[in-house]
Amino acid sequence: MERGRSEEEQLDVSVVPAEVLPGVTALDDGARTEAPLGPRARLWPSLAAVYRAQLSRARVARIPLLFVATFQSVGIMIMMRGVVDDADEARAVVAGATVLVVAFVALNLLAQYFGQLRASGGLDHYATLPVPPAAVVLGAAGAYASFTVPGTVVTAVFGCVLFGLPLTHLWVLAAVIPLAGAALAGLGAAFGLLAPRPELATLLGQLGMSAALLLGVLPADRMPGVVQCARDLLPSTYGVEALARTFGGHPDWAFVLGDLAVCAAVGVASLAVATWAYRRAAVR
Repeated sequence: MERGRSEEEQLDVSVVPAEVLPGVTALDDGARTEAPLGPRARLWPSLAAVYRAQLSRARVARIPLLFVATFQSVGIMIMMRGVVDDADEARAVVAGATVLVVAFVALNLLAQYFGQLRASGGLDHYATLPVPPAAVVLGAAGAYASFTVPGTVVTAVFGCVLFGLPLTHLWVLAAVIPLAGAALAGLGAAFGLLAPRPELATLLGQLGMSAALLLGVLPADRMPGVVQCARDLLPSTYGVEALARTFGGHPDWAFVLGDLAVCAAVGVASLAVATWAYRRAAVR
């Protein structure tokens, strides 16, 4: 019987000396205090870790959808080839179809991803990780936006060749892709995190991509005044305008930088809203 009690004591944590428990330190006077916790995870290392994890996770599943986004934009340009009358409309079509690839991935797919993550309880997993909420949102958004780079470049080059536009200033895509992608990814993440059901998140993502298609690809001068006002509210159209301006012989770089600045401002605001939505969804 005495031997049985000693075995029970070995299994009972209540008889383990406090000095050997993690987080407790013994003082000389017999008092005990908790050991200081480790430093909080910093934003940039956490962001890099989430980005790599998301990039590795989504690589296999999202590459076929990236081909769909590219073929969709290429098909739209081929159809518009017989409708476009002048160089200004050609520039608008090519720029709109190029940014549409970004909208398909950063807005549509990201809304679906966060909607499914919320519905399946996957946010609980991220809530247990010692990473800031902004790192989760930015890491996922950056990973999804990275998939847009090959399709965006292919679409832009194909469109320039198809419509006879110069390839000289396509380097501006290095700014258009991340800035327009940030603005659209923030909206997509917010849609997915705020929607009460994943089906509604998918619907919002599809509607957002349809808006980017109709308001971005079609030439603005052929739209009614009310639709043109709605076009000004869509952040991706500023990326379209910035890219379209560079197809001319002598781009007005002041207007290009202004359009990119609008994309950057909307991107910061939309990602902040998405971060707030993540905190709101994670605590529920």
